Amino acid sequence: MTLATGTRLGPYEILSPIGAGGMGEVYRARDARLGREVAVKVLPAEFSSDAQRRSRFEQEARAASALNHPNIVTVYDVGTAEDHHLFVAMELVEGRTLREILEAGRLPASRTLDIGAQIADGLARAHGAGIVHRDLKPENVMVSREGFVKILDFGLAKLSAPIDGGASDLPTAAPRGTDPGTIMGTVGYMSPEQAAGRAVDFRSDQFSLGTILYERATGKRPFQRESAPQTLSAIIQDDPEPLGTLNPRTPAPLRWAIERCLAKEPDERFASTKDLARDLKSLRDHLSEASQVSGETAAGAVRPGRVPGAFVAAAAAAVVLAAAAAAIVGRKTAPIRVPVFHRLTFERGSIGGARFAPDGQTVLYSATWNGIPSKIFSTRATSPGSSALSLPDALLFSVSSQNELAIAIDAKLQNSFQPAGTLARVPMAGGTPRQILENVAEAEWSPDGAQLAVVHNVSGKSRLEYPIGKVLYETGGWIGHIRISPDGRTIAFLDHPASSDGGTVSTIDAGGGKKRDLSTDWLSLEGIAWAPGGGEIFFTGTRTGLAWKIYGVRPGGPERFVLSAPSGMLIRDVARDGRMLVSQDEWRAGISAQVPGGDGERDLSNLDYSQVRDISADGSVITLDESGEGGGEKGAVYLRKTDGSPAVRLGEGNGASLSADGAWAASTNYDGTAIVFYPTGPGQARSLPCKGMNCYFPTFFPDGRRIAFLGVETGRGPKIFVTPVDAMAPKAISPEGVAFTTVYAVSPDGRRIAALGVDAKPAIFSADGAPPRPIPDTDVLDIPMRWTPDGSSVYISRANGSKTVLSKIDVASGRRTIVREVKAADPAGVQGILRVYPTPDARSFAYSYVRVLSTLFEVEGVR
Repeated sequence: MTLATGTRLGPYEILSPIGAGGMGEVYRARDARLGREVAVKVLPAEFSSDAQRRSRFEQEARAASALNHPNIVTVYDVGTAEDHHLFVAMELVEGRTLREILEAGRLPASRTLDIGAQIADGLARAHGAGIVHRDLKPENVMVSREGFVKILDFGLAKLSAPIDGGASDLPTAAPRGTDPGTIMGTVGYMSPEQAAGRAVDFRSDQFSLGTILYERATGKRPFQRESAPQTLSAIIQDDPEPLGTLNPRTPAPLRWAIERCLAKEPDERFASTKDLARDLKSLRDHLSEASQVSGETAAGAVRPGRVPGAFVAAAAAAVVLAAAAAAIVGRKTAPIRVPVFHRLTFERGSIGGARFAPDGQTVLYSATWNGIPSKIFSTRATSPGSSALSLPDALLFSVSSQNELAIAIDAKLQNSFQPAGTLARVPMAGGTPRQILENVAEAEWSPDGAQLAVVHNVSGKSRLEYPIGKVLYETGGWIGHIRISPDGRTIAFLDHPASSDGGTVSTIDAGGGKKRDLSTDWLSLEGIAWAPGGGEIFFTGTRTGLAWKIYGVRPGGPERFVLSAPSGMLIRDVARDGRMLVSQDEWRAGISAQVPGGDGERDLSNLDYSQVRDISADGSVITLDESGEGGGEKGAVYLRKTDGSPAVRLGEGNGASLSADGAWAASTNYDGTAIVFYPTGPGQARSLPCKGMNCYFPTFFPDGRRIAFLGVETGRGPKIFVTPVDAMAPKAISPEGVAFTTVYAVSPDGRRIAALGVDAKPAIFSADGAPPRPIPDTDVLDIPMRWTPDGSSVYISRANGSKTVLSKIDVASGRRTIVREVKAADPAGVQGILRVYPTPDARSFAYSYVRVLSTLFEVEGVR
């Protein structure tokens, strides 16, 4: 029976027929409750008349609906129409069945692997939940227009009719469930145990997938005979024609994987479908980097018996090398699949946060376009242009599955890389945000949208809390870009041990377990996201310069390269179907200075990431470092005259404090294992090894005989130390856990140091180790920069968005006098003016600013 347009099946209105779908008719319909289009499969009336069969079907259909995997079509509803027809409402997939694709003949190995890996991934998720498909065939696999695979009809094999010797395209057997002796499945795609009427498990689906992959690779079904009984007999007894004979260009590792799936005995197949999926994906990813192997190479490979997954991966690497050699000698090669980028933003400025909405199509992001405060926008790849949401100025953290936003109000940079503000939650549709917690740098919704994980800055420490208030991990460095796994069990994050953005990709059990470091020794890490299904973590990193690339890592496995662009790509989010949300971010740090006798500020930027580190008392010289592409893998320290003369490279390192006489610059090497003294004129550099600790940002005392620096001993929080310049004999003068800062202002008499305390507020530390005392009326946004010549006051640099205020504060009374306000002439993309370095009389000064110009992209086809 064909349903007419307008027919109602519960809340679903039939729009048009799509076609036959195995055991029923499939229609395009509209869900009146949610206003979305769905696919509705109407099953024959006889299925509804048997209460036991109907109960079994409904039970398994609802179990399948909970699988929640990008390669499995989502079942929304199971119901009965007024005419007693049983129907299933499911996700509508625009595309073709695998059968329609196969009718065009065999496909290249790369395409076979791509589809096979996606099918295996979906099956692995179902098998992990105890659900076996039992009727996997090309008709039950959809391929969307974008190339994403969707498996249909989990559980429908239990409704199939007994085999009657008909054509092999028809469903077969299942009158009373899964009793041994009952044949279930589709002739030509069922396993030997199905064909013999024996009990089946997940390995039966592996056999069915093997038949599909065989047909894709050869254009021929492996066991097709003239009748259904003959086909069943072939499945049970016969080996298929060797795949290498039908298609010699098939890579040997792919042949081995298919042949293992087609083993007659289930024990000879893969021990788990996860292993099968992993091997297919590994081979697919290697082949994507080169052309297909030549026919001679594939035919000449030796077939093993049972092939371990590691051997398949190793063989895949050999395939790549063979393919590369083939390209060199001029053989024809298959085209390499290239990711497709869809540009989403077109303004000038920087993006703070970006996520896919629950519908998978809408993109929400926060940005500071053209110098305006951060606002939250929405856009879609299909309609260029963005719309501002009716929300206060805010930074976007996360979007929940319930369409609720986690945002940061009044967010400001807490270090050179990470803003923090007041966490609030607000519906995506708009409204007044409900404030939750102050000093939050990151927030992430749990998969069900009920809880939030946060990075909470408390007393100079960065805490990972989940739920809010329960501390899972704490560090004296900082934690970035937290993400909860799709199953809610694991939190991935970037662990930065110091004030730089280098560090480690880590995970921790959401319930509070062992922290695991997955990928280490990164110079810069920014951005993280879970792959669909949670098997892999994508992240953005670089081990040299600023050219970020996107990598993937699995627990216990090495990282792999995923995607790059000339100016670096930062991963923001990943949709359920594998589409990536990335931004192309051009980071630059520049230097501007008010110099003696100058009419205005002068640009003293050097390379791509120039940060001022000191200014001489007369304002004639600055020191700076380069930590971007220009600085190289280990960074570089420079001296530059403020008259505009070219910068002079002193050597490798980070930070550079000038001695009072200007003869030396004190720095640290790139990993903080030594303090290095560079002569600013003729002479040789010398170093002090940092024994038992890492040293950062040394500062000279006025007499030039001592330095103060931040030291981090193994397993301990940061302290301020003092040591002579000619021998490493450090003396701690602060309690453990002081804030990580780049500036330590030593008083003219050398007896006091102004820096940030354990509460990240300015304090006065005694050089002889006496207890520190706070500077009155200051807070965490105030950074001590330099003492006045009389030692009564400290210059304070206070950042406020695109401007910074330089004030003078009396350390006894807290009386504050504004000296000057510094503002970027071009505010577009300016993350902030980090700090202002004044001369003792404050007539001259230099400052650094960070500018990020972002473009947001949706990327398809990333593997």
